[in-house]
Amino acid sequence: MSRILGIKYDENNKNHRFARTLVIAVISLTLFILVWWAVSVVTGNTAIPTPLETWNALVDLYLNGDRMTHRTLGQYISASLSTFVRGFILALAVAVPLGLVLGYSKLLRDFSNPVIEVLRPIAPIAWAPIFILSLGYTIGPMLVVFVGIFFPLLTNVIFGVRKIDPNWIDAAKTLGASQLQVFYKVMVPSAVPYVMNGIKIGLGIGWMCIVAAELYATPLMGIGFYLATQANAGYWPGAYAGLVIIGVLGLLTVGVADLIHRIVAKRTGMDV
Repeated sequence: MSRILGIKYDENNKNHRFARTLVIAVISLTLFILVWWAVSVVTGNTAIPTPLETWNALVDLYLNGDRMTHRTLGQYISASLSTFVRGFILALAVAVPLGLVLGYSKLLRDFSNPVIEVLRPIAPIAWAPIFILSLGYTIGPMLVVFVGIFFPLLTNVIFGVRKIDPNWIDAAKTLGASQLQVFYKVMVPSAVPYVMNGIKIGLGIGWMCIVAAELYATPLMGIGFYLATQANAGYWPGAYAGLVIIGVLGLLTVGVADLIHRIVAKRTGMDV
């Protein structure tokens, strides 16, 4: 009976936390919109449209497309998503295995750390003109997104491997596990939460890189291109609508990653 009550209590507690988070989010966004509206009205600056003007521009883009380029909202989003997904997959395929190996081997970590620490502080935006102008409009923007996601993911994976309890490793070796078995049966599963955390951080940074990449790679005609054309034309509600679209896309991708994180954590018995 107590077990049943304990489960019920946990479920009620989770529902309470979800409701609290939802209420706080609604209040926070409402306050943000009110402050935005007040700044727009008080300053009278046309470069700061009201939330209503931005919303109208967003609805117009959705219903009628972009009158300047005759492209639809779906086409803009599709172009940006294609670049983003390719960069993300590449970062995932490189950073996770490399992070596991570097976290496991102190010798390799010591050799690679100077290089990582030199490259990591360089903003992904700084790579945009180099990658795009030297490698073209297909590979260049993808690599900009790759760099933005790669380093947060790599450092989180390395940190996750190094945080593993040494007693787990000793116990596995005592039971006769080889070095390879310790690696993929102990270290890899234990690093999963850190991998997911790195993915969530990297996704947010990756969307920041989209605008920078598409400012140089104009033939891609993604959301960054739409934002730039609206700003160059002085149509600020449209430019802000582009910012809103990027924000929503970032929120959705991070939300999906968080959902996957919770599912993985539940299946591995790690509470989040």
